[in-house]
Amino acid sequence: MISSRVCGNWAFIHLVTYPPPFGAGNDIPIVQKLTHAYTLWHAVLQHFPRLSRFTLGAKIDALYCDTLELALLAGYTKREHKTALVDRALSKFDALKFFLQVAWEVRALDTKKYARLTEPLVEVGKMLGGWRKQLDKTNPPH
Repeated sequence: MISSRVCGNWAFIHLVTYPPPFGAGNDIPIVQKLTHAYTLWHAVLQHFPRLSRFTLGAKIDALYCDTLELALLAGYTKREHKTALVDRALSKFDALKFFLQVAWEVRALDTKKYARLTEPLVEVGKMLGGWRKQLDKTNPPH
């Protein structure tokens, strides 16, 4: 929301930020955790080496977004379709971890930033794995 006020000949514009209107994903714990992980990544991406920012950095960014999107979709999808989405999210998540490691190996990420980025991903991995196991219990293979 933008509000303004006039003081003499000067107009002041105030930007007021509010949370998203419908709170999409706020009720899905894995989406909350992935969103937190992505905000950490986004801060690091701004300082990513120029040589790797638009290749490796863009790839990692896309994998974060894809994983987040798939988790969000799985959270709101019918039970019979969740397994396929969670499987896809797990695949994207594994690729994300791999490319973060590559970024660390080519020294686009220092060890401190790499550790800070991977810390929430450990919990996300446990959550995704647990979600997949729970789906296997409730939807046995045909």
